[in-house]
Amino acid sequence: MVTKLDRLARSLPDTRDILDELTKRNVKLGLGGSIHDPTDPVGRLFFNVLAMVAEFESDLIRLRTRGGMKIAKAKGRLRGRQPKLKPNQARHLLELHDSGNYTQAELAELFGVGRSTVNRTIERMRPKPPEPERPFAHLAHPQG
Repeated sequence: MVTKLDRLARSLPDTRDILDELTKRNVKLGLGGSIHDPTDPVGRLFFNVLAMVAEFESDLIRLRTRGGMKIAKAKGRLRGRQPKLKPNQARHLLELHDSGNYTQAELAELFGVGRSTVNRTIERMRPKPPEPERPFAHLAHPQG
């Protein structure tokens, strides 16, 4: 029993694979209160049409979401997930880490965050070393 067809599969090919598997097992599909036999030509047609509509609806939702995100980004409202530590806290964490008196686990407990957050913060706050000169870099990807 499936309440909505878009919950059954992610795409039309997935839906067809599931339909073939149901047919092999001689299983009937209950969809929205009615039973459909995938071995029957009308049931198979109905199932494929519903799958196409579900995929179309999913594509429309994705298109609208991306459009909304693009507009929000253009207006400066789409910033993504904010860091758990404020900039002054991140600087303090890096200073304490560099002092050598605290382990990453102790820093995580001290700041009330996970160890992965401590690792990311240290990586983000630490100045990157300059890349070495690569005199032959232009030969790696010749243009033309």
